[in-house]
Amino acid sequence: THAVIKMFWFQGNSMQLAKYSLQLLMRNLSASKNVLPVLTLFTKDPCPLCDEAKDILEPYKNRFILQEVDITLPENSAWYERYKFDIPVFHLNGQFLMMHRVDISKLEKQLQKLEQQGAGGRRTPS
Repeated sequence: THAVIKMFWFQGNSMQLAKYSLQLLMRNLSASKNVLPVLTLFTKDPCPLCDEAKDILEPYKNRFILQEVDITLPENSAWYERYKFDIPVFHLNGQFLMMHRVDISKLEKQLQKLEQQGAGGRRTPS
């Protein structure tokens, strides 16, 4: 009887474990639904054109996470060499998107593409 009890205990535990793993997986899936694309702004201080760009982006800010990279910091010297005459420069999810000024139609197109990909990845096949 001792072996039988042990087996039941193990089965019970593995069921709990499976249930827990599933909950964790579901939680991660629902969290990934809300992952916003990252819009990186290469900037420095002062940068009036960057401030202007941020104002233009204000109505869209719930559709991306804005990450600012100060190109004058020593750790960003490679970006400084690349973009010192072009800021503001924007990357979307690590890919170059636009420079000098905000191109709303380009941003809108890329955001929609990413949003559709996100939705497409979650749709269950019918």
